[in-house]
Amino acid sequence: MKSWFATDIKTLIAIGISTLVIYLVVIAFTRIFGKRSFSKMSSFDFAMTIAVGSIIASTLLSQSVSLLEGVFGCFFIFLFQFLIAQLRRYQSVQTAIDNTPLLLMDKQEILDNNLKKARITKSDLRAKLREANVCRLSQVRAVVFETTGDISVLHTNQEDLELEDWLLKDVKNQ
Repeated sequence: MKSWFATDIKTLIAIGISTLVIYLVVIAFTRIFGKRSFSKMSSFDFAMTIAVGSIIASTLLSQSVSLLEGVFGCFFIFLFQFLIAQLRRYQSVQTAIDNTPLLLMDKQEILDNNLKKARITKSDLRAKLREANVCRLSQVRAVVFETTGDISVLHTNQEDLELEDWLLKDVKNQ
């Protein structure tokens, strides 16, 4: 029981470095492998969730990880989350960490290359249009694959109503 509450400075430094590396690797992998792997979360949120869950599990279930080490690991995750949240105010950091929304339909035109990039099938797209109560493709102004993995359908029944440019700011067309 005594080992649960004891550690040394080298171990704490190793935990801090390991936590940072794993945190950054999870963000990188989710950026590389795509948003579909974690719908409704940004890579930033996903990394935090997985890292905290892993540290909690290791601390609770492993006799080789002391309680103090687990607490210290959690502290580092929350500290990195806080620091990265502050740094995301800078566009270069935000671009590196967050995914970019992707245009899947521009008015009635289905952007096949973007569907492939997003790993979305036309069947997925049709289902999302039905879910948004689109009855005619002429109602669609834009369909966007969001940074969270959600698909947003911007549509209207008014044929002459144009979409404001501001709504598509930062959305990649290609």
